[in-house]
Amino acid sequence: MEESKELTRIGVSLPSNLLDKFDAIIRGRGYSSRSEGIRDAIRAYIVEYEWMERESGDEIGTITYLYDHSQRGLGDRLTEVQHHYIDMIKTSTHIHLDEENCFEVIVMKGDAKRIKELAENIMSLKGVKHLKLTTTHGGI
Repeated sequence: MEESKELTRIGVSLPSNLLDKFDAIIRGRGYSSRSEGIRDAIRAYIVEYEWMERESGDEIGTITYLYDHSQRGLGDRLTEVQHHYIDMIKTSTHIHLDEENCFEVIVMKGDAKRIKELAENIMSLKGVKHLKLTTTHGGI
């Protein structure tokens, strides 16, 4: 990935607990500044996104995500989204972590673009805190 030498300043608003965790990570990894850590995180995000955009054809994969169970109506919206992709979903597991947080794993097999679409639909819901999509061709 080619980068410009020209820098642009941006402002970002973050919850303090997220920034505190990020600061601890960049200190632990030896970054000289937040900016350096943010640039590295953005590069990694871009590389992952571009890799996923190139994927096509049939794949198997998992979507793992953490969400706030107390978010009003979120459970129903998650179920509704999954029902639109029922032909690809092979199984799912739901784990109650505590009073507010739930963790789910969905295992799918099908068209790569539809798998990514499902992940993006889940990720866009308010109350979904983290999502990770992993796919492979797996010889299918």
